Parts: sequence; C-alpha cells; structure tokens
Amino acid sequence: MTMQEFFAMGGYAFYVWTSYGLTLIVLLANIIIPVVQRRQFLRSLALKQKRQ
Repeated sequence: MTMQEFFAMGGYAFYVWTSYGLTLIVLLANIIIPVVQRRQFLRSLALKQKRQ
C-alpha cells in the first residue's frame, strides 16, 4: 500500500478525512471551552469580591 492509496482511503477520502477533522474539532472544543469558562467565572468572582 502506498501513501497515496492510504490518503485516498479507497475512494472515501473526503468522508473519512472530514470525519477525522470534525472529531478533532469537537474534542478540542471539549477541552478549550471549559477552560475559558472557568477563567471567566474566576475573573467575575474576583471582581465581585473587590466590589464588596
């Protein structure tokens, strides 16, 4: 099997690589979004404490 055949995926390359790409995006979002939300929450909590 050549690299070209591997990347062609037996004629299903578009479907396969699109699926891999979307899966990667979802996995990254599941990591990044909670981290960003936690930072925003901690910032807002710190601001509330400063006001008191």
